[in-house]
Formats: sequence, C-alpha cells, structure tokens
Amino acid sequence: MNTSEFSIRALALAILASLVMTGCTVGPNFERPSTSTPEVFDRTQSAQAPSRPAESAFGPEWWTLFNDPVLNSLEQQLADANLDVAAASARLRQSRAEQRIAGAEEYPTLDGAASYNRERGSPNGILSLLGVTPTGTQSQSASGDTPLGVAPLPGAKGSPAYNLYQFGFDASWELDIWGRARRGVEAATALSDASYEDRNAVLLSARAELARDYVQLRDTQALLQIARQNLEIARDATKLTQTRVREGVTTNLDVANASAQAELIESLIPTLESRCETTINAIGVLLAKEPGALKQTLAEPLDVPALPGQVPIGFPSELVQRRPDIRKAEAQLHAATAAIGMAKADFYPRISLNGSAGFQSLQLTSLADWASGQFVVGPSITLPIFEGGRLKGTLHLREAQQQEAAIVYKRTVLQAWREVDDALVVYDAEQRRRDRLKTVVSLNQQALSIARQRYKAGAVDFLDVLNVQKQLLDAQSNLERSKADAATNLITLCKVLGGGWESTYAAQDVPH
Repeated sequence: MNTSEFSIRALALAILASLVMTGCTVGPNFERPSTSTPEVFDRTQSAQAPSRPAESAFGPEWWTLFNDPVLNSLEQQLADANLDVAAASARLRQSRAEQRIAGAEEYPTLDGAASYNRERGSPNGILSLLGVTPTGTQSQSASGDTPLGVAPLPGAKGSPAYNLYQFGFDASWELDIWGRARRGVEAATALSDASYEDRNAVLLSARAELARDYVQLRDTQALLQIARQNLEIARDATKLTQTRVREGVTTNLDVANASAQAELIESLIPTLESRCETTINAIGVLLAKEPGALKQTLAEPLDVPALPGQVPIGFPSELVQRRPDIRKAEAQLHAATAAIGMAKADFYPRISLNGSAGFQSLQLTSLADWASGQFVVGPSITLPIFEGGRLKGTLHLREAQQQEAAIVYKRTVLQAWREVDDALVVYDAEQRRRDRLKTVVSLNQQALSIARQRYKAGAVDFLDVLNVQKQLLDAQSNLERSKADAATNLITLCKVLGGGWESTYAAQDVPH
C-alpha cells in the first residue's frame, strides 16, 4: 500500500468515526416550561354588562368586532405600511441570516486559490545553507548532487529569479463530536424565533395603537359636536336674557352670565379641533403617511364604534401559544439552554480534518501536468489544557443566563394572566358606568328643559339655568368619554389576548 492510498483510507476512517460519534451532544436539552392556568376566564360568567366576553374561538382580526368599515380599511393597510413593523421585519431577516451563518459551522469549508510569483532567493540567506554562495559560480547543493535551481547566467551571483505558478484547493472540517455546532444552530434558531415573535409583538402593538387612535378621533369629533350643540343652547339663552332685559323682567347680570357661559363653551372648540388634526396625523404616521394625507378620509365625524353583543376571547389553554411576548420569552429560554451546551463542548477536544490539493510548477506550460500535483491531508486536534478559568467562567455565565431567562419566562406568563384579568374587569365595569351616564344625560336634559321654562315664567334665577346647562355639558362629555373608554378597553382586551399578528394581513412573507 503506497502513502497516498494509506492517507485516503485514514481520512475515510476518520470521517466514518466522526459520523458515529456525532450523536453525542453535551449540555441540557430544552424542555418547554409547564405553566398553570388560573381561573381568570371564569369572569365571563359573572359579567353584567351588555357586551360580554365568551369562551369561544378567538378571531385574529378582532378589530372587525366594531363593524366599522373605515377602521377595517386602515387595519388592512397597517402590516405593509407601518415603519416599526418594517424595521422589526428587517431585524427578523438579520436573525435568519445569523441562523444561516451558525448552520455553516456544521459543514466543511472549501477554498480555491491560484497564484503567480516571481521569486529570487538571497544567497546570503537560507540559500547559503543549501550550498548557494554569493560568488559568480554556483556550488553544489547541500545534497551534493546538482546546483539549486537553474544555472546562473555568466557573471550572475547566487540563484537566478524564477517563476512559480500554483493553484489548488484547501479544505477543512471540524468534526462536531460534542455537538458544539449543533447547539450553536439550535441557539441561533431559537433567537430567530424570538425575533419573529418580537416582530409579531410590534405588529400587535401597532394594530392596537391604530385602533385606539381611531377611537380617540371619533370621541374627539363627538365632543366637538356636543360643544357646538351646547354653544347654540348658550347663545339661545343669551338671546333670551337680552329679551327679558328689554322687557324689564331681569337685569344685565343675567345677560353677562349667559354670555360668559357661551364664551366658555366656545373656548373648548379650538382645543378639540386641534386634537382632531393631531390625532389624524398620529394615524397617518402609523401608516407611513405625510401629515394631512388622511384628512379627507377621516375628517367626516362618525360615532365612536359600537361594542359587539359578544366578544369571543378564545380558551385559557391558548393564551400561552398566542401571546407573542410569551412565545418570545420561551424562545430566549431555549437559546440560553442551548448556549450551555456550547459552553460545555468547549471543555472537550476539537478535531478537524484538513487537506489541500493542487498543482505547482516553474513553467506555466507544465502546470496542469499530473507530475505537478501535490496534496496534504491529515487530522488535527486541539485540547484545552490551561485557560485561566475562562471556560469555567463562561459555563457559569451561561447557566446564570439560563436561570434568568427561566425567571423572565415565568414573570411574563404571570403578567399576561394579570393583564387578561384586569382587562376583563375594566371592560365590564366601564360598560356599566356608561349605562349610568346615559341615565344622567337623560335626566339633565329634562332638568334643563324644566329650568328654562321656569326661568321664562320667572320662577327661578338664571344661575339655576346655567348650573343645569353646565351639568348637562359635563354629563354628555363624560358619556362620550365613557363610550370611548369602553371601546378602548375592548381593544386592550384583544391585545392582551394576543390577537392580531396571525391575520392574513400580518402573514406577509419575510424572506428567510
């Protein structure tokens, strides 16, 4: 058996041994944490408000519960237009690229190279050890057979310059005996999953923010209409007092009070108008629109979206699988667990198979000849002997990071259940408050009508009329705010349930 055949067989045996041994992966395997399911959804049974949550299939496009075509259209545009979502998608592509980079550690590397050099050795340097002297004649080489290289020209000193052509391939493959590369791929994959869930969380937050801004806009428009209606009432009251002054029934004091009330109400209008403008701009930013681009679409006043009769909230067991923040925390725990295996693998020897093959010649015409071929092949091993505690410190660091990730996961789950419970409570409570405010508005409207009739009859002072009118304005404003708060609470409930990123509009293809 010649040397080349022996080397090839040795290489084949080494590869076979590596394939047998690659089943050994050090470090703990990740296990999905178990979580408890509190009886939070039992609140659906005790809810008293007209719009009640129900344990039934949770629709990802929760904003359609409001049955508002304008809101539906805005939400449909969001996934493709929102810049925060676009930035999160870019981060996701980065993490997937890092995942691919980590995966390359499992495969051999193969590099090709070619070179041309014009060389001349120094006769005063290494060549002198081979028998080349700086004299005009070239002595025998150190072997005593022939001079080094081509014979020098007459009068030349040392070895003449010569051409060296070569090309070939270098290959290297670190055998993943202890699973270090596999753990690296596992960690990178988990971090890519975490980045994906981070994008989902950004999209969910953007959807909720858009819906809240839309509700705020409709609430502000409703308050603006209420202010204008009350301004007309106040102006009518001013005219009434002026008439009664001319009739000698009352004094200019009533006129002054009525005029002041009208001016006070009118002072609310500029603030509400500016709030409408800024809210439309806020919605525009979420859709990557320039200021004023949505004014024509949203300027027409509409009511605050009505609540549905029933709100499907899914089932308790689905919450952990649906909320992006919980899924992200789980992926980060997975990555931290895999990192422990990478740290443990560093304690073991690292074995690589190295080889190179190519051609080398002094003449370009003979470079491709089989006789110009050369190769080097053989394994190498690196064994850590003394690292000054670096490896142990890294392992302890990874273990502590994994413990922190486990704590963060538990805290995230606990916070999620708390948010769901709080959202169910406030959603029910605000609706009941809204219903009481409806009664207050109705009673204040009756009181104002009676007060104005009694004032015309001279039975009450005008201050009584002003007081009732102020109470009506406050009650109407409180009612509109309560309607908006109830709608906002529904948005919050849907957000904490983790819905919105799974929709067809959210499932845009992010390149791997």
